[in-house]
Amino acid sequence: MSELEIDAIVFDVLGTLVDEPTGLRAGIRELAPAFDDSGIERLLSLWQRCIDREQRRILDGARPYVTTELLDQEAARLVADAAGVDDPAAVAALALSGRRLPPWPDAVAGLARLAERFPLIGLSNASRTALLELNAHAGLRWHQALSAEDARTYKPDPAVYELAVAVSGRPPERLLMVAAHAWDLRGAQRLGLRTAYVA
Repeated sequence: MSELEIDAIVFDVLGTLVDEPTGLRAGIRELAPAFDDSGIERLLSLWQRCIDREQRRILDGARPYVTTELLDQEAARLVADAAGVDDPAAVAALALSGRRLPPWPDAVAGLARLAERFPLIGLSNASRTALLELNAHAGLRWHQALSAEDARTYKPDPAVYELAVAVSGRPPERLLMVAAHAWDLRGAQRLGLRTAYVA
């Protein structure tokens, strides 16, 4: 038996298969069309810092678990306040922009080719509802898509990677975790999964 044999491939979604910054930028541009590129980038950075901070607080036990839907609403309000926009409909539309992320150019064809040889599992911090819409919008093909919502925590908590191990019915070392984030791969490695980094 080859040492490199794997039984399933587990893919991170946000950033790895879909272009999250581009999708969020488009949502921010709709919210604040008067802002120039540098203004849009500042608002995007504000969004990203808010999400990172709140997920870290949940991981640290400083805040009870809430889904990404709620975190996206909080980030959207923060960005709208910074942009001077107080239209609730515009804020709600911005909160949903994280579900309309474009796939990277090779993602859809790459998944389709891999799916001919391996079971593919999507594993995302996105909520179940967000993941469903995200996959439908981007045209991503899975055999199973798993949300961190089922573990009521966020990656890199081992409980999230355990979802993929449980669903696959295989030992962790027979799974390959693919991600564009080193922290995500380190989390998977701690549970014994093999890892592949995508730049």
